[in-house]
Amino acid sequence: MKVTLIPERCIACGLCQTYSELFDYHDNGIVKFSHNDELLETHIEESDDVLEAIKNCPTRALKKD
Repeated sequence: MKVTLIPERCIACGLCQTYSELFDYHDNGIVKFSHNDELLETHIEESDDVLEAIKNCPTRALKKD
């Protein structure tokens, strides 16, 4: 599945990182992928933890395609 970050929607609440190790934060608290600071989308195998993070993001800053 493709996961896309929409950093301008992120409010740095921290929920996504509590659900999945795929997500981390820049120094300003805005979401990034833990494996690459620059990517805004990545392809991964579908997993329950990532789906939970996407589902529970209050601002829809994470998107599954």
